[in-house]
Amino acid sequence: MRSVVLAMACMGAAVSSVVGVLRPEIDVFGQAIDRMNQTASVVPDGAARAVSSRMSRVGADTAEIAQPSRSQGQGDVHAQAQPQTQAPAQTPEQQPAPAPGPSAPVVDESALRYFASKGDKARLEAEIARLRALYPNWTPPRDPLAVPQNADQQLERMWQLYSEARYADVRTAIADRQAREPGWTPPADLLDRLAIAERRSQLIAASDAKRFAEVVALAAETPSLLTCSDVDILWRVAEAFAGTDRAMRARDAYTYVLRNCTNQAERIATIQKAAALLGYADIQELLGYENTLPDGTREFESIRDDLARRFVAEGDEDGKLAVAVPYIQRVERLVERENLASDALLLGWYALRRDDMPTAERWFRKARSIEDTASASQGLALALIDRKMPLEAEEVMFRWYDASDETKKTYLAAVANTLATDPPVVIAADVLQRMAAATLKEKDPASAQQFGWYALAFDQPKTAEQWFLSALNWKADDEPSAYGLAVARLRLRDLTGMRAVQALWQGRSERIARVGEPEPVTRGGRALETTVRPAAAATGEPRVVTYEAPVTYVRPVGEERAVRRAAPAARTARTVAGCRTTVDPQTLPPAAALARGWCLMELNRPLEAAAAFDAALRTTAPDVQRDAAYGQSLAYIRAGLFREAAVAATKAKQPRARAVELQAAILSDRAVAAFDAGRFRETILFLDQLAQLRTERADLMVLRGYAYKGLNRNADARRIFEALAATGQRDAVRALGDMRDQGTRPH
Repeated sequence: MRSVVLAMACMGAAVSSVVGVLRPEIDVFGQAIDRMNQTASVVPDGAARAVSSRMSRVGADTAEIAQPSRSQGQGDVHAQAQPQTQAPAQTPEQQPAPAPGPSAPVVDESALRYFASKGDKARLEAEIARLRALYPNWTPPRDPLAVPQNADQQLERMWQLYSEARYADVRTAIADRQAREPGWTPPADLLDRLAIAERRSQLIAASDAKRFAEVVALAAETPSLLTCSDVDILWRVAEAFAGTDRAMRARDAYTYVLRNCTNQAERIATIQKAAALLGYADIQELLGYENTLPDGTREFESIRDDLARRFVAEGDEDGKLAVAVPYIQRVERLVERENLASDALLLGWYALRRDDMPTAERWFRKARSIEDTASASQGLALALIDRKMPLEAEEVMFRWYDASDETKKTYLAAVANTLATDPPVVIAADVLQRMAAATLKEKDPASAQQFGWYALAFDQPKTAEQWFLSALNWKADDEPSAYGLAVARLRLRDLTGMRAVQALWQGRSERIARVGEPEPVTRGGRALETTVRPAAAATGEPRVVTYEAPVTYVRPVGEERAVRRAAPAARTARTVAGCRTTVDPQTLPPAAALARGWCLMELNRPLEAAAAFDAALRTTAPDVQRDAAYGQSLAYIRAGLFREAAVAATKAKQPRARAVELQAAILSDRAVAAFDAGRFRETILFLDQLAQLRTERADLMVLRGYAYKGLNRNADARRIFEALAATGQRDAVRALGDMRDQGTRPH
């Protein structure tokens, strides 16, 4: 029946709305629309508020229902609306009887009779308001609920089908009756409502299927849908604009909601939806429409923490975005208050993107102290590499080396920079072995080249030759490696091999051509290191000169290296763009399946996410297994499948903090579910178990109080409510008031 109420919105006033939405040159949802909405309503302010109050109790906002329908046309809307808004409110008994005369319109009271027959007083009052708007001289029945059953049973059946949203069946019933009764005409009101309801269903279907151009077209054809009485449609139109690269029009649609609609929950949801689609600057403009609540708090305060996180994350991806300092400070306070590694990571990546390495290092170390993850280790390693501490970066990254392509690049960058340290440092054998194994496995030419120079520095030319050959096998045009190979063969006194390298690079590298020349050469005013052949002193042969590569690691031009900030796998996994298409997660590599799982969680598709996490669990990498089990448990919790969530949490060993978090979430949701089902003893049991893990939250303490009350343990309930009420907890204050009203006393 919700569609019945939604379809009763003004047709004429919304014409201006959709014109504004669809035509860029018109101020969308602007002052002209506000004036149109005001003049289109014929219910005085007091009566309108009363209708809105009554309708809110049945879950529908009908503040605009008393507006002319499409059947009158736009001209009639303007002609009738203006004088009627000045009429004082009258009760049915006070209104004058309709003036006699042949021009008195015939009022279609079929919908009125239908709602009366069902005893639906709220919708009946809404229909009375609508008919008053259409027919100012019409007087409603003194006792609407006493209106007799519709004599036309076939029409009654059509209204019944309409109320059940069976619109195709309504069309069939109309066609069948017209075939039987050629002179019968369905009420215009029924046809208008039916057309609007059908268009609304089509628009929702197009929106769900992401056919955004169709959504915009349907909204243009049915402007009466674009009102505060159906904010969901306005959200869908805004999403359609964003999906067709018209962010400005999307922002205008969200602006209309914030400027005109008063439902606080819908206003908060509007900001949340806009934040998922629009950029930082647009959201700042929308936040300018925030209201101050009667208690002095800001309207959007409850979501500002999440907004701050989102803004800083946006800054992580866009290094040029300057996020306002208060948002950064809010996230910093969140780290101190909630001690979440994810918040510290946001701050770390934000600082890293702006080359503030000391700050980045501090936040990444904080994140690792809370929970050692691939993302935290990667960020810390990149900061350490930049601060000339590559050996520590290698140690930090090694356990996460194989987590993703990005972590591999970061680890190999730490390897190359460690080997390139000037002067060379002595590296432990086990560390050298694992660095070499990773280089060979990934076939990384940059690290192999640095291994060659490192071997030469410790007078191991044969080992150096092997590393330079490996680098050239993986990257044939790597001139530094070819130069190193020539130097290594010269030290091995393999002049034939050295000349072969020179011949291969003839005309392409001057320094390779000059390896072994008899005279020292300087470059840039600096004498280059010389190497004397062993037999030179005894034989009187001239000294030969070799050019040793500098020991500082230099990234080759055009080579993609990981000594740059790379988006961590955990954050890359959560971008919504990565899971818009349907893919069988079992066909994906474990790391890709894990990324898809987090992406689906962002889209609030937990069951699909659980399947993706399950595919990721096939890996042998312990960190991927752990994250996959964690994600699957969260997905099942969101879907309300608590048993499955508990099983998923055991599929991989979790850090203690994460295990406690999962168990607490499962117990909290189980307690709420048990309470909703009236199983108060189970509620208390789950809450007792939860209290052993962490301090009980105030909202769960209120739940405990109500559970005690449901078990007739009123003294226990009252004790809890009084303790919470002393702290200003509103639900507890309300519960105490209810107990006093009911005359409940402790035993």
